[in-house]
Amino acid sequence: MLPLSFTVPDLAALPTAAHRLQAAIAESGCTVVAFEGEMGAGKTTLIRALAATLGVADDVSSPTFALVNEYREGNGKPVYHFDFYRIESLDEAERMGATEYLDSGYLCLVEWPARVAALLPVPRLEVRIEALSAESRVIDLRIIN
Repeated sequence: MLPLSFTVPDLAALPTAAHRLQAAIAESGCTVVAFEGEMGAGKTTLIRALAATLGVADDVSSPTFALVNEYREGNGKPVYHFDFYRIESLDEAERMGATEYLDSGYLCLVEWPARVAALLPVPRLEVRIEALSAESRVIDLRIIN
């Protein structure tokens, strides 16, 4: 199934995209999922839809200033959501415990992964989002080894 590419024509199609992503995560066996895309591409929006699919009841928002948010799946397992856009250095990410989260074995959803690439384990699942229009996106999934 991987690599996989599909189009999300509009916001109404997000739940279907989230289910496809959930299936790809399960198939890959990867607990670290790196979300790549330009500012405004829809990384947080896709993560919010994925979280709903996983049974997360919390309000899912970008942890831009906190760097990491913790949610709970419907089965009680933690899900960690990172936004490294404002990270100053790898040292800062290490001091906030990023490595421990990433190595925890729990699902880690990482926005702006290139800023901490040296800390990211392999294999990991990469989710690349490209805007085609105001609502339409292409999503490419592949495993990084």
